[in-house]
Amino acid sequence: PPAEVYQGLLGVRSITSGLLDRAGRSRTRADLAASAGWLSNLLAITSNNLGDPAAALVWCADAERRSREVRHPELAGWAAMTRSIVAYYQDQPARAADLAAAGRRLVREGTVVHAKLASQQMRALARSGDVAGMRSANRAAGNPLARVPDDAPTTGALSIPPASQPPYTATSLLLVGSFNQAAAIAEELLETVYEPRLLGGSAPPSNYARTLLILALARAGRGDLDGAAAAGQAALDAAHAAWPTMALAGRLDQLLTQRASTSAAKAQYHARYQLALARPSGRIVSSAPHHRGRQ
Repeated sequence: PPAEVYQGLLGVRSITSGLLDRAGRSRTRADLAASAGWLSNLLAITSNNLGDPAAALVWCADAERRSREVRHPELAGWAAMTRSIVAYYQDQPARAADLAAAGRRLVREGTVVHAKLASQQMRALARSGDVAGMRSANRAAGNPLARVPDDAPTTGALSIPPASQPPYTATSLLLVGSFNQAAAIAEELLETVYEPRLLGGSAPPSNYARTLLILALARAGRGDLDGAAAAGQAALDAAHAAWPTMALAGRLDQLLTQRASTSAAKAQYHARYQLALARPSGRIVSSAPHHRGRQ
């Protein structure tokens, strides 16, 4: 669960701060500062998953400070990614696209973060209603994806899935009303990236639930309300209640309600969504760097 992840990361981050205080100008300081920056990026992502964008932005600022300190632009690139995601979920798609574009200028092409930022820019343009810009960005995002090395991480918060399409392609197509294409890509991801047998017994990542919800929204868009409800329920059964996941789940619940479906599947999904909402979120709002003495 995100709250447990946050507490674990915060403990390690606090230890790193203590080591930095004692390191002075020693040779190990740069390594410790870089580690602090990576941990701050993970804390920013987890804060956002807990529904606390303010804390996420503070951790982003800390990661950016470490980036300047150790001259490691990827630290700032991942912070830009989180800043863009925060803006995206706060219904500021134009700002999200600008932040993603600015982040791309910080990092070199061929890195995971550059490819993710290109895809995030595409998704933000789609949400702003810029269909031509989204399709152009989709073509452009394919180039950074092709340049990511084969040994790049494919699991975890700072990774990119081993898919044939850039990340967020299904979401972008969904947002511009290309429901059949969105559903096809989501189904491909579920079969080739997130299929349980491919995970070796590991718990599915949070992106698994979000991909199911993208599939559900695409099905709803083309009129398959029962199929949408079934995919949505599978998503909620698979995931801890991370805030971005619940935002998509809420959108699906609203859409199914607006369509006034009286099906049993729709009623079951609504009940399952309400149950997920009722669970404690474990939200943490008081542990970002400006709340602590030395970070």
